[in-house]
Amino acid sequence: MTPTPLRVTVMRGGPDAEREVSLRSGDRVIEALSSLPEMTVIDRILDRPDVDSLRTMLDEDRCDVVFPVLHGPWGEGGPLQSMLERIDRPFVGAGEAAARRAMDKLATKSLAIDLGIPTPDARRFENEDDLPPPPFVLKPVDDGSSVGVMLVHRPEDLPAALAELAGDRDRLMVETLIDGRELTVGIVGDLVLPPIEIVPADRHYDFEAKYHRDDTTYHVDPELPEDVADRLAHWTRTLHDALGVDDLSRTDWLLETPDGGSPRVWLLELNTMPGLTEQSLLPKAAARHGWAMPRLCGDLVRRAHDRHRPSRS
Repeated sequence: MTPTPLRVTVMRGGPDAEREVSLRSGDRVIEALSSLPEMTVIDRILDRPDVDSLRTMLDEDRCDVVFPVLHGPWGEGGPLQSMLERIDRPFVGAGEAAARRAMDKLATKSLAIDLGIPTPDARRFENEDDLPPPPFVLKPVDDGSSVGVMLVHRPEDLPAALAELAGDRDRLMVETLIDGRELTVGIVGDLVLPPIEIVPADRHYDFEAKYHRDDTTYHVDPELPEDVADRLAHWTRTLHDALGVDDLSRTDWLLETPDGGSPRVWLLELNTMPGLTEQSLLPKAAARHGWAMPRLCGDLVRRAHDRHRPSRS
């Protein structure tokens, strides 16, 4: 007997700054899952539903598993996950507690320090009088995809940076600026994927370089100094597990090589729902491992379904 296909509701959109990226990620996930005969896909574009409307929607879908392909504080950082847990729906990705902690960059860095993982010095930004001498990075505590990241190289750069971040961003952080190679390491289930080096044309991998420009170069499994790849894999796995993240993540790093000194690896942040667009990094690393998008997305759905399946005594 042919098994009944799993009904998968792919959620995309959302109210966060990365809505456009989420829509594109969702497109690729829908295309990948729709190619699998064992999956039936329902496409849902969200704004900011409440828990009752979310329950009604998923009941109408007769949903077996939710794939929430949302990026940003609401869709990735805990609020959506909390609602899905309240209505007891299996879903891909981190649960509410892990999602909230990972979205909070300062909380993640604090945990990393406890784990012995190097990370640039950072603190909550309170006022201009408390800033260190430039250069430093000013950015939101709880946003992703380089949204709102401002590099302050000189004192005269600060007014423009603060103006750009003014408004509804009430939690900012200031972080030591490290000049180094930009690397990222993905995880899917039990698998740590090969690292990717990102080489932006203008030396800063911002939102535009990630999603709108075509002059960023990516090197999958690049040549690295001795033992750096092992450190990256070990620390990425350690942080993913310590946060309690499920299914997938992507952790961003810097590799600093001081003149005449040993290479130093620095943690930047961990993303619990990495981008899945045609330009995104986790699919590139998975492809190097031999996992095309249908296998990657199908594996994530099955993991979520099995993890939430009621136990049988």
